[in-house]
Amino acid sequence: MTKQFEIAVIGRGLAGSAAALAMARSGRNVALVAPPSGDADRRTTALMDQSIHFMEKLGLWPDVLPRAAALSTMQIIDGTDRLLRAPVVAFKSEEIGLSAFGYNMPNQALIAAFDRAIAAEPNITAFAVAAETIEIGSEAVQITLTDDAEIRADFVVGADGRQSKTREAAGVGVRNWSYPQTALVMNFAHTVPHHDVSTEFHTASGPFTQVPLPGMRSSLVWVVAPAEAERLSALPLSELSHLVEARMQSVLGAVTVEEGVQAWPLSGMTAARFGKGRAAFIGEAAHAFPPIGAQGLNLSLRDVMALVELLGGAPEQPIDPAAGDRYHRLRRTDVLSRTASVDLLNRSLLSGLLPVQMLRAAGLHLLSGLAPLRQIVMREGIAPGGGLGFLPGLLREKIRR
Repeated sequence: MTKQFEIAVIGRGLAGSAAALAMARSGRNVALVAPPSGDADRRTTALMDQSIHFMEKLGLWPDVLPRAAALSTMQIIDGTDRLLRAPVVAFKSEEIGLSAFGYNMPNQALIAAFDRAIAAEPNITAFAVAAETIEIGSEAVQITLTDDAEIRADFVVGADGRQSKTREAAGVGVRNWSYPQTALVMNFAHTVPHHDVSTEFHTASGPFTQVPLPGMRSSLVWVVAPAEAERLSALPLSELSHLVEARMQSVLGAVTVEEGVQAWPLSGMTAARFGKGRAAFIGEAAHAFPPIGAQGLNLSLRDVMALVELLGGAPEQPIDPAAGDRYHRLRRTDVLSRTASVDLLNRSLLSGLLPVQMLRAAGLHLLSGLAPLRQIVMREGIAPGGGLGFLPGLLREKIRR
């Protein structure tokens, strides 16, 4: 017997879990299709202010907050030995009237909070198997599961990763690219308090980014060449700890790297479309890029917010057969601009060309010296349009002065 739902979400990572819960809380009847994940994700995620408000709206934030650390200052330090070096740039949340830009937390804490909320949500029916086939028609979406069960939905949300079966079923292609880099991900304890400061060292191989965790601990994303990542991963933790401390210029004192260092090759991807007809693609089914500037999950949660805006409602409100096309138009500018900016920054770190180094150094000099420009960048980093919306007021203030 085929079961009928308004929305089917394929994939149960953070983006898929957020989409299923948000759609259900908006009044929709949701099927969540995904096998149990056996991966122990040791990464952390920095959620910016806009995403925190979204988590509060879903009722999850009190559950996550005890495992999270505030990000009150985010500073960039030029860790290269090049001729043209940029000054230290410090972004302070108090400059834009916030106590913190956001919070950093283990992915496992987020996953556990979503799992508990989904289990208690009456509008979600979870199927702990994969989708075998997905047929997206003009009237409905037909899904056959690997246990031969069948479900039918008015709309499907693909949150099933880079190799998305949902996106493939919609006939949507992708553009892929890779970087000569691997990200080493680890957590470490330290003897000097971080004071809610995140530090990103820009190095010739990529960013080296420390982000606070609760207490005297931090997470680290260290981007290096693949061969170097292999070498570092094989080192005893005591030796790796000394290298991390040295790279951080001992700003957090003595460092003790914890068990569970992971390596993630870096690449990028964007879908040719982010929605089509009765389908939409979110998270890494739609976009993926290097871990720079805390953009990944925040961008995915904005995908979910856009879906709620388009699809949320009471059951008597039918879903527009062209909602996927409307979603694509709604998300295109945000996704492409964020992807391009992260890609440009990453490639500027790798480039040995003097003109590129000059432009990058000049940009950081401007951010360091011009508070209004720095405030625009901070607001734009938290929410698209947030910085540009303040531009007229800042200009008027400068004229008055």
